Amino acid sequence: MNVLVLNGSPAGKYSVTLQTVLYLEKCFPSCTFEVLHVGQRIRSMEKDFAPCAEALEQADLILFCYPVYTFLVPAQLHRFIELMKEHRPDVAGKFATQLSTSKHFYDTTAHRFIQDNCADLGLRYIRGLSADMEDLATEKGQQQAVDFFRFVRWSMEHGLAEPDPDVAAFFPMSASVPEEAAEPKPGEIALVTDLSGEHPENLQAMIDRFVKRCPRTVKVIDLAEFPFAGGCLGCFRCAADGKCVYKDGFDSFLREQIQSAQAIVYAFTIRDHSMGYRFKLYDDRQFCNGHRTVTHGSPVGYLVDGDLTAETNLRLLLEARAQVGGNFLAGIATDETDPDGAIDQMALTLDYAVENAYCPPADFLGVGGMKIFRDLIYQMRGMMKADHRFYKANGLYDDYPQKHKLKTAAMYLIGSMMTNEKIRKKAGNKINEGMVMPYQAALKKAVPAEETVPAEQTETATP
Repeated sequence: MNVLVLNGSPAGKYSVTLQTVLYLEKCFPSCTFEVLHVGQRIRSMEKDFAPCAEALEQADLILFCYPVYTFLVPAQLHRFIELMKEHRPDVAGKFATQLSTSKHFYDTTAHRFIQDNCADLGLRYIRGLSADMEDLATEKGQQQAVDFFRFVRWSMEHGLAEPDPDVAAFFPMSASVPEEAAEPKPGEIALVTDLSGEHPENLQAMIDRFVKRCPRTVKVIDLAEFPFAGGCLGCFRCAADGKCVYKDGFDSFLREQIQSAQAIVYAFTIRDHSMGYRFKLYDDRQFCNGHRTVTHGSPVGYLVDGDLTAETNLRLLLEARAQVGGNFLAGIATDETDPDGAIDQMALTLDYAVENAYCPPADFLGVGGMKIFRDLIYQMRGMMKADHRFYKANGLYDDYPQKHKLKTAAMYLIGSMMTNEKIRKKAGNKINEGMVMPYQAALKKAVPAEETVPAEQTETATP
């Protein structure tokens, strides 16, 4: 597989983001990586785009690689995308993804920018990796990078790509999904729905399709059948001792019927620009679980009956629910365009995520949301005792910057060096070299990753 890397960083080979690409190059030796240093050489590319066009047309995968600059990609990469649209190389139908580094401040808008431009160019977009700047220096970050690229390769093998979010249009899959598995795979999927509407037939048909296509046992749970005693009272009882003041059995219902599953799918009809009253009742009653990541790592998916393309706020809500919960969003299947194809793709992707425990790092929605809760819970730990115990046990206080005194001292040292003109002249390019130095150990230790897809996954890869 030929991977063309569009390195948007003006730091060129000293880009922190590029180090993750170099790591992947070592882990996946069967792939050929070619790097275009867009961030450094954009002026020469403006004068002669022909070599870039040729490289783009020969690539199997186009990988946008960049640090997030003020809500979007660096201006140099922005200009390169303009040049792609001006010169129109033949890239329609090719696969594309992205890899960014940042502190997760509005990485969501940068990633959506790339996704939207991929749609403009007719590229098949696969969801990218938004890494923290320091992730590659950790074993967890290294594993997340490998898992991401495995997911990209698997998606390409199956012809899976994200739909254009503005029109819900899918590329056809190159892999067929079995009509029904002879024997369901181990593990159970909880499908939570609300069929209390006047005309639930369409939503029921979507649920039936998913149940038929999912390789695992699906347990359908209709919230309309649960005897809710009432809505959340905001009494904070669950934050203090983990128990709800109501005695309707919701606590055990939530934990035993839903949160015990390997993945959760939510199926609903759009009502009043939301998932509807009953789902809001469900969300409010699991108040403490809104900021306790008790299902972290469990994939989620959505079946949506209605015009989701007209509901930008609702789509953001669905993505935020997954991000704050630490859940991989396996897909949002709507009935707008090719609903059967959308459902089949989500079933296949959800199964992959369960099989491979795929859980990429959170983006701005998840990181920002949890940091707000982290600070709030710590400040209110005297009252929110159950929450505080959960945060402490799961290391959610460990990223307080005040705890990392050595790193703070190092930043003071670097800051004083950068403001000293004599030291800057003497150091020359050593500062850039020092920026990537922490990642050299990871590159030296990198070994080829296992590139084979589990046998259970390859069974579905026959066109």
